Amino acid sequence: MINMRALKKIAWGLLIVLVLLQFIPRSVNKSEKTTPADIANNYQVPVQVQLLLKKACYDCHSNNTRYPWYADLQPFRLLLDQHVRDGKEELNFSEYGSYSKKRQFNKLRSIGESLEKGTMPLKSYRIMHADARLTEAEKAVVLKWVEDTRRLIKEGKE
Repeated sequence: MINMRALKKIAWGLLIVLVLLQFIPRSVNKSEKTTPADIANNYQVPVQVQLLLKKACYDCHSNNTRYPWYADLQPFRLLLDQHVRDGKEELNFSEYGSYSKKRQFNKLRSIGESLEKGTMPLKSYRIMHADARLTEAEKAVVLKWVEDTRRLIKEGKE
């Protein structure tokens, strides 16, 4: 069994590691301006849909993240930074207009599927961000917009 002296050494070691982790720089995903390639500058996005996307999606899928209070603490900061990088790599609403029409069409399909299956927003995100939990009615609004926009892309009207 571990004696008290060894337990104190382990606790001090962990504390030192946590303090040292605080010095790892963090990337900041914050932009005050909307890019010309933003989805709202390339497609008609109703105000209600835009608000829903901003509250449930934009933190990980845009160039403007609202950071929670714990984002300044390691190791949470590293996890959040990785989460945002992964999210933007998969879909970035701020750069959506720079995607090919085929990719835009497919990303909209993926958004619809993710909402229908309940895989987005991520469960871990919804736990920490209650406002990101979309009601069935809110999901229906976004899904209708997704389908309408996909139809316009398919018809070549957007």
